[in-house]
Amino acid sequence: MERLIFHVDVNSAYLSWESVRRVKSGLPDLRLIPSCIGGDPESRRGVVLAKSIPAKKYNIRTGEPISMALRKCPGLVIAKPDFKLYSECSRAFKEICRSYAPAVEEFSIDECFMDLTRTDVMYPDPIALAHEIKDKIRDELGFTVNIGIGRNKLCAKMASDFEKPDKIHTLFPDEISTKMWPLPVGDLLFIGGSSVKRLNDSQIRTIGELAHASPSLLKSVLGDKMSVQAWNYANGIDNSPVRSEPEEAKGYSNSVTLEDDVKDMDAANSILLALADSVSAHMRSDGKKAYGVSVTIRYLDFKTRSHQRKLEHPIESTKDVYETAKHLLAELWKDRRPLRLLSIALTSLTTEEAGEQLSLFGEESDKTRKKNEKLDKAVDALRNKFGSDIIQRGTVMASGLNVARKFKASQDSEESAK
Repeated sequence: MERLIFHVDVNSAYLSWESVRRVKSGLPDLRLIPSCIGGDPESRRGVVLAKSIPAKKYNIRTGEPISMALRKCPGLVIAKPDFKLYSECSRAFKEICRSYAPAVEEFSIDECFMDLTRTDVMYPDPIALAHEIKDKIRDELGFTVNIGIGRNKLCAKMASDFEKPDKIHTLFPDEISTKMWPLPVGDLLFIGGSSVKRLNDSQIRTIGELAHASPSLLKSVLGDKMSVQAWNYANGIDNSPVRSEPEEAKGYSNSVTLEDDVKDMDAANSILLALADSVSAHMRSDGKKAYGVSVTIRYLDFKTRSHQRKLEHPIESTKDVYETAKHLLAELWKDRRPLRLLSIALTSLTTEEAGEQLSLFGEESDKTRKKNEKLDKAVDALRNKFGSDIIQRGTVMASGLNVARKFKASQDSEESAK
């Protein structure tokens, strides 16, 4: 039985969802004017998370600083992110998808896979079905999606990216050579910037050239594991299932690409605190604790270094995660060369109670452990109710640093989540 997989991807999700809300209130449609979702327009801080098609004419790019975007387009309309709204819209379009497919896997807040294998009696024409789903989402929810159709998740995902917005595309086995192989190798799923550079240096510039490269060459360029996956993907091979229930997380990580070069420890520690705050809150929301903490840094020449520590007792508080990460960074970053990336990962997860063990950092910290746990719970509760920006750690606010968060999963093997 041949598989039939759809990949549904919301077009400019954050901006589309904010636009729908504004149109309902009688305000201009952000999708029709130069606009973006990003940081605070008054302080000119933060980065562009999503942009309208008219904004593209000004060469405004996702991930660039708001200040730079405003220099390109002084009349740019900027809306702050609203993750509560995004969650509501995400649930709404995925519920429509679930009304059609036996299995739906959430890939991100604005993407999902649908497994429609063995539904040919009910839906004999998959392209017509895709149009029905796409149009229902548009008509009922007010925003558009792209749907890619293939025999596996990889091909469906690649197809949904071909041309936007509001489109249906297929990528079946007999179409791979004409539709996918001519594309730049960087368009292949999970091939990140550093891998693209190494492949290009080896004269592999298209997906087709990657598909026909010798295993020995790919192994020397990408390493054992990555080379096998890259070759399979370039040839349209992917046997991963569509999972209705998400796999249990094996770890949590968060990273930032730095807008300004970081050269001193105080600035780096301020960023570490923001990362620790975010990643530990995510872990706590799932009721987990971590026995392992790791810190990764990347220099301006893209060289990457990591350092990790295994703990005797599991931790969950922002303070413990931050203090551990601070010690790791101090050991790791002794040369003080300018940094372009910082990352924290929490691994070796457990749900066990930590008990009344001594603190990692002395008796004085132990006396305030319960106070810190109460603080974490209070902060988590406020953010869950009012949004992630309602409260920030004081050191982060005082630092004045701008960073560009990675909202998508990392696209290179060396950056992948644990």
